[in-house]
Amino acid sequence: MSRARMMFDRQLAGPMRALAVMAIVITAGCAERVEKRPITPAQQQLLSAISRAGASDMKANGRTDGGMSLWGKLDGRAFDLAIPAGWNHQALLFANGYSIPGTPVAVPPDPIAKDPSGGVMTAAYREGFAVGQSTYDKSAMAVKSGVTNTLRLRQMLARLGTERFYISGASMGGNIVMALIEKHPDAFAGAMSGCGVTGGWDSEVGALIDLRALYNYFTQGTDYELPGNHDIAANALSPTPPRALGFARQPWLLWQMKKMSGPITSLFKAADKNPDGPEATIIARIASAAGTDRDPAQFLFPILTAMVGMDDMRATFGGNAFSNRDTVYYSDLLTPAENTALNRDIQRIDADPAAAAAADDWYRSTGHFKTPLVAVHNPKDGLVFATQARLLRHRVLDAGNEARFFQLWAPSVKNDIPGTGLKGWAHCGFNPRQARVLWGLLRGWVESGKKPELGKY
Repeated sequence: MSRARMMFDRQLAGPMRALAVMAIVITAGCAERVEKRPITPAQQQLLSAISRAGASDMKANGRTDGGMSLWGKLDGRAFDLAIPAGWNHQALLFANGYSIPGTPVAVPPDPIAKDPSGGVMTAAYREGFAVGQSTYDKSAMAVKSGVTNTLRLRQMLARLGTERFYISGASMGGNIVMALIEKHPDAFAGAMSGCGVTGGWDSEVGALIDLRALYNYFTQGTDYELPGNHDIAANALSPTPPRALGFARQPWLLWQMKKMSGPITSLFKAADKNPDGPEATIIARIASAAGTDRDPAQFLFPILTAMVGMDDMRATFGGNAFSNRDTVYYSDLLTPAENTALNRDIQRIDADPAAAAAADDWYRSTGHFKTPLVAVHNPKDGLVFATQARLLRHRVLDAGNEARFFQLWAPSVKNDIPGTGLKGWAHCGFNPRQARVLWGLLRGWVESGKKPELGKY
């Protein structure tokens, strides 16, 4: 390990928390209880200006720190803001991550009381920045509307006289960040991506499909087969209940997730009890062929995402956007004959060219951007693999754009996987103290014009 990397690890060491539950990043929809405080006359004037700038259905509340939180709508899409008492007329916007198809599309009434960014927005708010986020037009795959709605919120804030904008995003939100700074090069002064899909959906969803296909292949005929439809181009089970059970959406979803996670959980528990048994062999073969760790999170999170997300992706991109037709699966734990059988018998799917092009458009990064970008990833991530960070770096280098790119690796961490009794690699394994360090790096870079150096902060 390099000296610079060791210094960064020490800087970002300490207890971490995941920003994901099961195979998804859910950042919206929870009603946070916020103590009611009166709005000051100056804040009321600001609310009137926000209304004139296009916001409607506003609900505002004074904060105990003298600032104000605000929930409202722009063109029917919800947004939230927190504006500090000593607002410096700069803003940091946050792009949320992926949510299970069919779950409510919402944001909390106060982005600081329930900070989905892991601490980045809180750090910026305490330094005088307005912070906020927008809902997307749909749950699940929503990069295109994430870009549109984030820009809409930016435009509203610009009408208030906001002088400088920053953008941050996590997981799918990291992909939205890449689309924003590459497609709208003058919109933001600085950008940050954490644990983001910064390479593109072909590689990310391709990894999920590979894991699901390999799991199906190696567990066929065992007690550990996945439930529901085994077609890797489609959902296994529906994340949304039948119309007659629409009132029970959350219990239905939890039940479906439990059904899907059960066989994988049982497989890992059996392997833990007997490290030399058949279950451990199945896990080792899947991990070897997929290029992942023998880690329950790196099985559960990707496979469950593929099991509930494929129908939405097909609807979003206008067809099947992903293919494993030309993938050559290989494991050095298999004999040549077994590798031949694997590639002959594993399920193959083909991509529709128009859908694949749509997925590339929303969004496959190019490495061409002029906004200073800080990108951080864990070497071991339970859902968005480190391949995404490496792909982005290669594209930036190919584009000759390294002067605008600062990439960091944060120490990986294992967390409890809810409802399983297992531990696995966290997705977005960062804590608020790390978020403050990263925000400080980005802000200092933008304000000074000098790119950070590892080990110099």
